[in-house]
Amino acid sequence: MIQPPGHQPEDPAHKATGRKPQRIVARFVAISWRDLALTFGPILLVSIAALYLAVRLIQPAPPSTLTIAAGPKGSSFWNSAQKYKAILARNRVTLNVLETQGSLDNLTRLEDPKSDVDVGFVQGGMTPDAASDQHANLESLGSVSYVPLAVFYRGATVTRLSELKGKRLAIGAEGSGTRALALTLLKANGIEPGGDAELLPLAGDKAAAALEDGTIDAVFLTGDSAQPPTMAKLLRTSGIRFMDFTQADAYARRFPYLTEIELPMGAFDFARNLPPRAVHTIAPTAELVARDSLHPALSDLLIEAAREVHSRANLLQRANEFPAPLVHEFRISDNAERYYKSGKSFIYRTLPFWMASLADRVLVVLVPLIVVLIPGLRLVPGLYRWRVKSRIYKWYGALIAIEREAISGPDTAQRDALIDRIDAIESAVNRMKMPLAFADQFYVLREHIGFVRERLAHAPVAETEPRREPAQADSEPSST
Repeated sequence: MIQPPGHQPEDPAHKATGRKPQRIVARFVAISWRDLALTFGPILLVSIAALYLAVRLIQPAPPSTLTIAAGPKGSSFWNSAQKYKAILARNRVTLNVLETQGSLDNLTRLEDPKSDVDVGFVQGGMTPDAASDQHANLESLGSVSYVPLAVFYRGATVTRLSELKGKRLAIGAEGSGTRALALTLLKANGIEPGGDAELLPLAGDKAAAALEDGTIDAVFLTGDSAQPPTMAKLLRTSGIRFMDFTQADAYARRFPYLTEIELPMGAFDFARNLPPRAVHTIAPTAELVARDSLHPALSDLLIEAAREVHSRANLLQRANEFPAPLVHEFRISDNAERYYKSGKSFIYRTLPFWMASLADRVLVVLVPLIVVLIPGLRLVPGLYRWRVKSRIYKWYGALIAIEREAISGPDTAQRDALIDRIDAIESAVNRMKMPLAFADQFYVLREHIGFVRERLAHAPVAETEPRREPAQADSEPSST
């Protein structure tokens, strides 16, 4: 017999129970966005947290402008700073060179949080108490050169500073490293301010002129306060001598920041044989000192500039002797120590500075995302399948419970209650929203629901035992 369209054959189990078959109202979709959101959401939140931490910890972009405290115009410190400026300009960084009185002035400006100085040349010996925390916010990028002390004098030969007692001495301007070093060395020889020696704050050309005209008896000069041509002129001036520190080795042992330097005969002028014999002098090193807030990329750039300027051999040093991580009054910064051990990173070696700086910061952001997000994305498909299947699997637990109760032989009322529970399960299943990829498991579940219903419909029903009425007495109690 031909059935009308839309007709569904009646399920025997429903026929036995008198119930109408359930209507399928389940919705099938290409993808369950709710399940996907609940699966991918926690991974996305963890990735956002990792990105937030990376952004908080990442170094900001290096500034495009730096200020260096150098020294008087024309001094060796000033000349070196001008070379640094040209080198940094090639990397799109502007270096402002600040004219100062010298090392002590540079150190004072670096310590002042209100000044705009980022880095400066500081001669060794400026901080006698190296163990104190006075300069905890300052770090050394390394020593960049020797700063030899040149003592020029008039009159009879002098080989010891103690022989300058009672003399008129030009020891450098206030704030210069020359003055600080001269006061330290003279004090070790019993010559102090207020004594019989006259200590004058003259430096550079003024001090040289005073020595030439006989106004003073000796002058202390170093690279942080005097121009190289000034010292060269004094070497060639008749009647002016260059002091030979016969106690140079003892000074170097007494003051750790000093180094003994021997200038060979004829080192300054072969034709005139200047000096006429080997001369010994002492020299602290000049350190490139920066605030601990200096950007790591700029730290590397400054050390690169120092290497280009100071690594050549000369009368005072061997090739590649400087810059060097020599520890004196200031601790070597972590970034400088890393640079001296392994050099620039691969990115900064292969890319221009500005591009490498950008790439470096981008990598810091991408690394946590790669570490967290990529493994998380690999878990998403499995978690998504588990969430969808879990909605199907939970009904199997209810079906197993019903089937176990049916095995115990329920009576009619109990069987009807179990069938009602099956109908409720089927009704809930038929209203489920399922991805099409899981339609087969949906239909398998419905088949199992029908299987349990059919088994319950044909299960034997336990007969109810007739209720027994309480026995009544059929006779009156007998009398005796």
